[in-house]
Amino acid sequence: MRRTGPFHPSARLAAVLTALAVAGCAGVSSEGRKAEVSPLRPPTAPAAPEGVNPFAGARLYINRDYVKAVQALEAAHPNEVALLKRMESLPTAIWLSWIADTKEVPRILDDARQQQKTTGQPVVPLFVVYDLPGRDCAAESSAGELSADAGGEATYQHAFIDVIAAAFRAHPDQRIAVVLEPDSLSNLVTNLDRPRCKTAEGIYKRGIAYAINKLSLPNVFLYLEAAHAGWLGFPKNIDRAAGLYRDVLAMAGGPERVRGFALNVSNYDPAVDPAKTPRDRTSAASDETGYAADLTKALARVGVTGKGFIIDTGRDGRAYIRSIASSWCNVKGAGLGERPRAAPSPLIDAYLYVKVPGESDGTSDPNAPRFDPTCASDDATPGAPQAGKMFDAYLIDLLKNANPPL
Repeated sequence: MRRTGPFHPSARLAAVLTALAVAGCAGVSSEGRKAEVSPLRPPTAPAAPEGVNPFAGARLYINRDYVKAVQALEAAHPNEVALLKRMESLPTAIWLSWIADTKEVPRILDDARQQQKTTGQPVVPLFVVYDLPGRDCAAESSAGELSADAGGEATYQHAFIDVIAAAFRAHPDQRIAVVLEPDSLSNLVTNLDRPRCKTAEGIYKRGIAYAINKLSLPNVFLYLEAAHAGWLGFPKNIDRAAGLYRDVLAMAGGPERVRGFALNVSNYDPAVDPAKTPRDRTSAASDETGYAADLTKALARVGVTGKGFIIDTGRDGRAYIRSIASSWCNVKGAGLGERPRAAPSPLIDAYLYVKVPGESDGTSDPNAPRFDPTCASDDATPGAPQAGKMFDAYLIDLLKNANPPL
């Protein structure tokens, strides 16, 4: 369900060389790298100001790389050019899913700064940091490059997070928003019965705490992932989730180090339930706005208050399209939801397109590497490429099914 893309040998070489350079050639991990895991220490930089919505009064960054990718589809889809051109005008997130992606951060920030100068308004890029060791421990399609061991943890710290933090520090005059590690802590709430998740538990907690510690800067607004209503919104899960967030934030230096939580990343739950389904308090909220309200109360019970939320509306334009709520892979019939904008309602900092529209969640080919059976289910769109690759037909469907219409 995430943006990963195939991992090529050249990217692996770049990861190894970067890790060795950062670690001072201290040795080699299970994949040829060795570095020391740094202990968590109190953060030294001030955090972004509390109570501030970073998207208010700002424009969202238009990712030129994504614009070029969509433009490249126009020749093959002449009847859909008008829709594609409208998509090209919309802001989307930038996913940092591999160590090799970190080299692009300074260029993107420089481009955002240029857009800022052109418009005369703050321009906020949205990054998704997504390369934990043992990534996405309950799925196959988005497996990552780092192993869930000390070598992977050290490489994550020094060749990934530290490099991103350095780029952010070099652009102190720009607002930056970050979603941290989709589907990581959420898996620890519900999936510790799976061996890979149990193995990764400590690394996930320490890795995210380290990322918060290093990336929490005066101009950087962090959002922890909090899955979606259909996953963590049930009473039995939401209190466990709140306790886990409290503990990880304490490890990172305190709740004030993050702005809030990212909801519905890569998912399909409506921001606002069009059916206005009557609430059954023994179940989850029927939309993400209700889930934000529920999570706010659960967090307050463990002493975490004053947080804002962002909702990924990139695929939630059509509600109730799945046969089961656990279907996540290239779900048929999805449409773009509300356009990205700031402060659509109380508690919500912004609607955003966090999952990049049109990028596949995973291959539907059972013989391909990283195949996950969910991507060949009755709910999944056939013909899908590997995760992170552009899925032309799926993007066209998203645009045609957009609600509100494009």
